[in-house]
Amino acid sequence: MRDAFVRALVREMAVNPRIVLITGDLGFGVLRPLWDQYPDRILNGGIAEQGIISLAAGLAATDRTVIVYSIGNFPTLRPLEQIRNDCAYPGADVKIVCVGGGFVYGSLGMSHHATEDMAIMRALPGVTCFTPGDPAETECVTREMLRRKGTCYLRLGRGNEPMVHSEPLTEWAFPKALVIREGTDIALMSAGGILTQTVAAHDLLREKGISARVISFPCLKPVDEDMIRQVIARYPDVITVEEHTVLGGFGGAVCEVAAGEGAPCRIHRMGLQDCYTAVVGNQQYLREIYGMDAKAIAEKTENILRGKGGEAR
Repeated sequence: MRDAFVRALVREMAVNPRIVLITGDLGFGVLRPLWDQYPDRILNGGIAEQGIISLAAGLAATDRTVIVYSIGNFPTLRPLEQIRNDCAYPGADVKIVCVGGGFVYGSLGMSHHATEDMAIMRALPGVTCFTPGDPAETECVTREMLRRKGTCYLRLGRGNEPMVHSEPLTEWAFPKALVIREGTDIALMSAGGILTQTVAAHDLLREKGISARVISFPCLKPVDEDMIRQVIARYPDVITVEEHTVLGGFGGAVCEVAAGEGAPCRIHRMGLQDCYTAVVGNQQYLREIYGMDAKAIAEKTENILRGKGGEAR
């Protein structure tokens, strides 16, 4: 995802000389194309995210589009007050890019596990939140984000994520969700890089004769309410999956829409329960430990369809 983001950014910087990027003392390898082509438009703000956000807001006030790029929680939780007061409130054209959403930096411990960011950022009025599921979606939402005025949040994985879409996306209509696999028995909906696990779960379920529809939501706020309405009207059970707490994130957004519709559908939220991630390990290991890998999704789906474990989570 990082590489896809940089590819899209290089193209946008070529046509928009007002784009500036500030890095929080990281990403020098992946950001190398920017250093080489636009050395006067990329800054290293150091490990000082609160100051970086305020600097970004100041630069945005000079008619620039400013990107702040850092790891996981650091560009979101640490400078939350600056994001709220300096960027979101005045509508500054600042784009906050989190690399390492969820358990990407799992081996570095809880301080580097970004598992509350989606809930917190979507709660800020005026902030658009993007949650692409693979490199193809990342390129589309990066282009959209940079051409959209105002404060935005982009949640990325790290690197080497597989392409889930069979081919590059040439167009994407903001803020539309994307159907990845068709299915008739149940719907699996996800936001972010956990898409790989919902697709893998689809394949496991297909081997057992279960047909699951897989839908990716590259935009968390505004969420594609039309797609949610269609899904809850069609399926009696829907599973939401996120590499994030189930409190206030993607599953919460789906439930907010469903609550106003009155459809006889049950939303089953899969993600981190109300706890901190005390376990240390790589991303896939933590997905397994906290019950959001492909196997756990498939088992949850089977239990629901068999009438076991069907209570909403």
